[in-house]
Amino acid sequence: MKKDGKILIVDDDEDILTAGKLLLKRQFSHVSTCNLPEHIPLFIKEQSFDVILLDMNFGPGESSGAQGLYWLQKIMTIDPSSIVILITAHGSFDIAVEAMKLGATDFIAKPWQNEKVIATVSTAVALSQSRHEAKQLRVTNQALAQASNLNLGQSIIGQSTAMQHVHSLIARCAPTDANVMILGENGTGKELIAREIHQRSSRADQVFMSVDLGAITESLFESELFGHKKGAFTGAQNDRMGRLLAADGGTLFLDEIGNLPMHLQAKLLTVLEQRKVTPIGENEATPFNVRIISATNVATTQLCDEQYFRQDLRFRLNTVEINLPSLHKRQEDIEAIAAHYIAIYCKKYHKPTLPLSNDALFALKQYNWPGNIRELKHTIERAVILCQSPQLNANDFQLTPPAKLPSVTASTASTAEEATHADAFTSRESQQGLTIDDDNLNLEQIEKATVARALKKHRYNISHAAKELGLTRAALYRRMEKHGL
Repeated sequence: MKKDGKILIVDDDEDILTAGKLLLKRQFSHVSTCNLPEHIPLFIKEQSFDVILLDMNFGPGESSGAQGLYWLQKIMTIDPSSIVILITAHGSFDIAVEAMKLGATDFIAKPWQNEKVIATVSTAVALSQSRHEAKQLRVTNQALAQASNLNLGQSIIGQSTAMQHVHSLIARCAPTDANVMILGENGTGKELIAREIHQRSSRADQVFMSVDLGAITESLFESELFGHKKGAFTGAQNDRMGRLLAADGGTLFLDEIGNLPMHLQAKLLTVLEQRKVTPIGENEATPFNVRIISATNVATTQLCDEQYFRQDLRFRLNTVEINLPSLHKRQEDIEAIAAHYIAIYCKKYHKPTLPLSNDALFALKQYNWPGNIRELKHTIERAVILCQSPQLNANDFQLTPPAKLPSVTASTASTAEEATHADAFTSRESQQGLTIDDDNLNLEQIEKATVARALKKHRYNISHAAKELGLTRAALYRRMEKHGL
């Protein structure tokens, strides 16, 4: 069976051209010949060759090899990646050294041995194809890196006092390689901040890789982050590159870092300290160069608790710490954020731009937004879809009145923000009738009430509520959106 490979033979001796073509066309899919070196540029322009066999001397009496070196230089000028094998009956060590300096890959001496010619050309074809594959991989990796760096149409909106401080921290820490920990409630845009830091860093042209640690089971943690070799454990049918090595040179975003169990925290700390990772089943550690940005919705008091989170790991991760304010703490930004998403969804659903009425803007600003920007985004999408008037009114958003903030005593275990979310959610739950009645067998209502109770129980911690319900985070979000929660 013929191998894939395009060969060009350049020689002024027709007998050599005929013998070479007859020999090589039995092994390779395409063999071309050229008896005038002046035609080489035209051949290369019309098609790409894996290997070019180039005679060192053209014309009677020539034996210096100067012509071959001249045309070798021409070929390398046209295509520096060309694989050129020189053919000569008058080879010398000096000519070989000079040819190698100019880019030649190998020599074939006349009269040649067929087996040696086939072996030499086969090796050269394999080298050419490997270079081509490597080039394609580089192009693909660059495309993937660019795709991973897209903010998917999102941008950081808001110039409130709280957000000005966030912008300042981003501007100062982004150009460095310092690890960053982003704290904030669910839906505040932690990944958006992480992407912005990456985009402003010296790693902007490299990959940005996001890992949701809350969605990775403990048994798969090492395989996902560190990688594994084929056969390392049952089910490991192929080698797998871990996220740390896949993000080499770029940024790795570890979302929901606060949900990582203590014994896995220790393993992550060891790898980050050594800056080397050993895939499962491998004996040697591989160094990596990755900037770590982490995020969590865990309260600072809990994050500082040695019983819950290793402090040595926290210190390594939070060289710079950014606290994202919840949406109800940046009410002056709500109008701009709402306008941004209204424009997006009006375009998506082919509707004219819908302005916000005064009563709608007042309602948006007065609502507590326990789900933060994510909830506002989904609320606006629903309002745009259902709106039947030329503007968005308060009743289009189906918001409940704001709940009164509960007082916080010294013995209160939860933070004030958590209490606010729980109180707001309780108000919404009671007003929407989210209770389970023994006589109510409507599956939709039971599902809605169950999801609502789980969210209330875990104070709107999506990961914990999803685990309680036996769902993934994505599945829980779908149900929240389905039921308007």
